[in-house]
Amino acid sequence: MTAGTAARLSPKVLLIDPVRMVPSLLLPLLGVLFAGGFSPVSYGWAAAGLGGGVVFAVVRWLTFTYAIVGDRLELRRSLISRSVKTIPLERIRGVDIASPPLLRIFGLAVLKIDTGATGQEGELNGVTLAEAERLKAVLLRQQHAAPAQAQDVLFKLPRRWLLYGPLSGAYLLTPFALAGGAIGLAFQIGEELGLGRQALRAGRELVNHPDLLILAILVLVVLMPIAGGIMYALFAWDFTLRSREGHLVAERGLLTRRSVSLESARVRGYESVDALAERWAGVVRVWAIVTGLGDSQTRGQLLPDVPRAVAADLTARAVGPYTGPLIAHPPVARQRRLFRAVAPWLALALAWAVLAPPAWPGLVLASLALAGLGVPLGLDRYRSLGHGYDGARLSVRSGSLRRSQAVVERRAVVGWRLRQTVFQRRSGVLTVIAGVGAGRGGYHAVDVSREQAVAFTRTVTPEWVAPFLVND
Repeated sequence: MTAGTAARLSPKVLLIDPVRMVPSLLLPLLGVLFAGGFSPVSYGWAAAGLGGGVVFAVVRWLTFTYAIVGDRLELRRSLISRSVKTIPLERIRGVDIASPPLLRIFGLAVLKIDTGATGQEGELNGVTLAEAERLKAVLLRQQHAAPAQAQDVLFKLPRRWLLYGPLSGAYLLTPFALAGGAIGLAFQIGEELGLGRQALRAGRELVNHPDLLILAILVLVVLMPIAGGIMYALFAWDFTLRSREGHLVAERGLLTRRSVSLESARVRGYESVDALAERWAGVVRVWAIVTGLGDSQTRGQLLPDVPRAVAADLTARAVGPYTGPLIAHPPVARQRRLFRAVAPWLALALAWAVLAPPAWPGLVLASLALAGLGVPLGLDRYRSLGHGYDGARLSVRSGSLRRSQAVVERRAVVGWRLRQTVFQRRSGVLTVIAGVGAGRGGYHAVDVSREQAVAFTRTVTPEWVAPFLVND
């Protein structure tokens, strides 16, 4: 396709769309067959439904075109009424390519166009891989006059590091999610097929035999790390980060292969995240902080779970290092974290002791045990607090069960916000929020003293803060 010439999606989508429609048509078709008693007439209606789906796919393919016209991309559809979506090339912040299994069989891909913080703006679902790569190069290079550069592989995930995946906990609930979905689908199909009473009877039998229910839960718990590891491997398989023509390009995925491009000139920092188990294992995940990036939690990932030293080296090369120390927060911040981690469980234990029957002492003991566990949790949350500035980048850190540390370039800071709750006011601390036109929009230094808040903002942006300070 040349500039200004309208093009259609690959004709191969006509082989794929009917297959993709099957899940949505399955229950209605089964309902038609059962209602008709599997008679020739019911088979005829079912065949007509499938034929209608095929006709709709053909019409939709014929009535959709795309073209690069001057300084914009136009997506045209004229199925019933004519519509034209225009995307100025200067607004395009990212062009991602995904290749799900069904499309990959036919050599096709999905091209997703991102225009900023609002997220995805346009999609071409069913172009060839070659056309997707060509369009990606055209749409991104349109904004850069620099000559093409050779790509540089910054990082490639070793297969053995896939074992770190379940440590984050994000994938551990996969068995319960799959079991819940299967149960919901079984009840839905049962209702469609007139098996609702049998499904309810089976559920009643399970409730009447709690030993089977406990066994099922134990099986799901045992499967958590296995299923979590499999899901993580499918997502992060062959993760590769490249530097290519002014972009950071992250490619990953086994079944669905995805390529995400981040414009290097818009990267303003990074955020590293680790959970308790990841911290004990010495691994961390990293996201880029990019201006005008929609869906940053998915598109902005720079690294999956990798050793901390590897993450520090990669972020230093790809984004820039943070070389300063982190300043500890005042002792009152420790007291606040201990109180919030322990007091609710002590109050619950007292409530159980007063209100619960004497036959339930286990509830009191369980609440006291959780209060005891809150002590190391509160201390760890305090140790995780910190903020600092090294002359080029500022950094803030907080959290325990999910600890995050953001490193942001000074030029990305667009303002400050000081926030103080009623309880913070009584403790003499406050939260300093660095307003950033990238990433999550603001990064918090939690429970700092008044002196630390003034010193932090004055060190990073002295010209902004000086007019508001009263000279001694």
